[in-house]
Amino acid sequence: MARALLVPLLADGRIPASRVAAVVATPGSADRLGAEFGIVVSTDPSVAWSAPVVLLAVKPQQLEDVVSQAPPAQLATPGLLISVLAGVQLARLEALFATRQCVRAVPNTPAQVRAGLTGLAFGTGITASQRSEVDQLFSPVGEVFTLPEAQLDAFLALTSSGPAFLAVVAEAMADGAVACGLPRQLAHRLSHRTMAGTAALLRDQAVHPAVLKDQVSSPGGTTIAGLRRLEQAGVRAGMIEAIVAATERSRELA
Repeated sequence: MARALLVPLLADGRIPASRVAAVVATPGSADRLGAEFGIVVSTDPSVAWSAPVVLLAVKPQQLEDVVSQAPPAQLATPGLLISVLAGVQLARLEALFATRQCVRAVPNTPAQVRAGLTGLAFGTGITASQRSEVDQLFSPVGEVFTLPEAQLDAFLALTSSGPAFLAVVAEAMADGAVACGLPRQLAHRLSHRTMAGTAALLRDQAVHPAVLKDQVSSPGGTTIAGLRRLEQAGVRAGMIEAIVAATERSRELA
């Protein structure tokens, strides 16, 4: 996710490469990323903690190790800390990073193609200029929403886990087309374009999904026959439960 955010910021020139430093786990990764992006990449934690703005993009279970490896003096450096760790709440971040103003960010993978969604929850002491700074980091890769922290788990389930759920649907639709005789490559292309076109239609014309479904479903036609099978298979209920399960898991991670 850090990479997905960094690429457009560097490409647009919003942040000069000379102002960016990254910390990774292995020397090999450091060499590769440094050559690719023209930024300082190190395995030394002190490189990151001296920065006025820190983007924390590790796995949630690695958080305590990250804190323990940080130089104590630099860990106490004032500034802004933006966390993209799933389920790690602001209260915990503020306890670990007492001298920094903390922000929870929930971006999603479509940020890689600048079609992302990011949910933000701000901790205590955040200034208006810091809010603007955070927004400028995420707005180049998509739409940004400021939410109460209590809503971030559901936001994560829908927008961050959602692409995986939709990828399963896209794959299944293509498999169905292959079963009916379409070549595999064409089936995948048509499935992807159908999903993208439908999403654009729902968004640009502000059409409710139920309205679009009814517009496509003529009496006794092909679409209603397929929708009947979807209902028999419990696809709608399964998708609802997938979002609920992802939300509950995010809360458990907290």
